[in-house]
Amino acid sequence: MTMKTIEGYFLITPEDLHWRPSNMMKIPNADFLERTKSENLGARLWRLPANSASTLHKHIRAEEFYFVLEGVGRIRVGDDTLTVSQHGGVLVGPDQLRQVFNDTETDVLWLIVGAPEEAESLPGAKTNMSLFYPVDPKQLPKELAGVEWPPKS
Repeated sequence: MTMKTIEGYFLITPEDLHWRPSNMMKIPNADFLERTKSENLGARLWRLPANSASTLHKHIRAEEFYFVLEGVGRIRVGDDTLTVSQHGGVLVGPDQLRQVFNDTETDVLWLIVGAPEEAESLPGAKTNMSLFYPVDPKQLPKELAGVEWPPKS
């Protein structure tokens, strides 16, 4: 499958961002590239509230770069827990289970960029979710033992 590249450029302003809670874990996020229809690159802002976590997941082909814009980030990659200072980042390969979480009392803002985009997650694709979630995606890291997340609606 050949990846289609964009022509020209797309300017995305803060007003273009649409913030919404993620499906499983209810983490506020905004997709930077959804309006561009890029098939090569994904980029999303994630604002993790105090004592929260994203899904535990992996990718098939995509590498992801996790960059902390505000706060101190925490991420588990496989069996390792990493602390990422503001303006620091970590690159994670496709087959690694990963989960960003926040075991502090202050929001943490991440920019997460991935490439290439997973063909399986493009609109209209049939997805075998177990490829992305081989274990319970809602399990929390040991650092959040006793925390109830996502919040009950």
